[in-house]
Amino acid sequence: MRVIGLMSGTSVDGIDAALVALAGGDRDLEVQVLNFCTVPYPTALRQQILDICGAKPLTLAALAELDEAIAEAFALAAQTVQQGYPRADLIGSHGQTVFHRPPTGDRLGYSLQLGRGDWIAWRTGITTIANFRAQDIASGGQGAPLVPRIDWCLLSHPTEVRCVQNIGGIGNVTYLPPQREDPEGKGVMGWDTGPGNVLLDLAVTELSGGEFTYDADGAWARQGKIIDPLVEHWLQDPFFQQPPPKSTGREYFGLPFWQRCRTEAAGLAPADLLATLTEFTARSMVQSYRQFLPQKPQRIFLCGGGAHNRFLRERLQMHLGDIPVETTATAGVPVDAKEAIAFAILAYWHELGLPGNLPQVTGARQAVPLGQCWIGQS
Repeated sequence: MRVIGLMSGTSVDGIDAALVALAGGDRDLEVQVLNFCTVPYPTALRQQILDICGAKPLTLAALAELDEAIAEAFALAAQTVQQGYPRADLIGSHGQTVFHRPPTGDRLGYSLQLGRGDWIAWRTGITTIANFRAQDIASGGQGAPLVPRIDWCLLSHPTEVRCVQNIGGIGNVTYLPPQREDPEGKGVMGWDTGPGNVLLDLAVTELSGGEFTYDADGAWARQGKIIDPLVEHWLQDPFFQQPPPKSTGREYFGLPFWQRCRTEAAGLAPADLLATLTEFTARSMVQSYRQFLPQKPQRIFLCGGGAHNRFLRERLQMHLGDIPVETTATAGVPVDAKEAIAFAILAYWHELGLPGNLPQVTGARQAVPLGQCWIGQS
């Protein structure tokens, strides 16, 4: 089956679109990447998304308009990625997260992704699966992270303990025990580790007066000095002490957190502030491993936009010592396409009636197929 996966993460850079050929089920899953592209958001639309993520109020009418504008951008990405290829059979669209609230006490979680699945199906004529997080939440889960089951299928190893660290706007990790010791994947773990690119992107945008939106290769941060007491202070945040299952978003590690960091780092040179934020980001991941992993991994794979930040990768490697830090590309899974591929697979599993979540990861009561379906026009 030819499936398009669509994904835009918390960095709100644009829409990643992957066209993949899928066969098999879950443990015998076969994936062939046919094409991949990233379609940037129009500048005004990206700013609207960032505004709503930053808690700017808007009317219901404006919300509907924004929902449809995002869906139109996703439909365009789907049409772009399949140019020159036979028409896809299915679309799996994650949509654009604009609000995420983990469950607390006796209250269900809530996660809102804009980009109407029905609109995408209508505009492309292709059956579309979307709203992937809702069923896990209805089962008492966090609705995130949803990729660990896919990591188990694509990146686990017969004898090696591995971790997969996605560095999008928010970071999340998957722990993969050796297949021979755990053939059913019951020991797979995963959780959000905290900030990925989000604080760095906010800092660069402000410090450059909007000239830049990210620190390419970590070059600006590399020029600065790391202020360790600030890193230690920020690592005391309660989120980092909370055991899994756990998830987070820009609501927590977004503009308010960046403003706190900026205030507490008042007087620092821009390069020193970026170096310190980069170190904080790296150490938040490493601290999470040391607190919550059942055993030390033998290899760590990086994916997502932050995998291209050389300075961040070097800081991770320094703190992890002799554990190799590589990218998923070395295991045959493209770094930038991985999340879009994941939502193509989740849509495919929905069609097969296979579960997409892992209860031990999200906290759900049971494993369930994920997503809602809108039939396209033949």
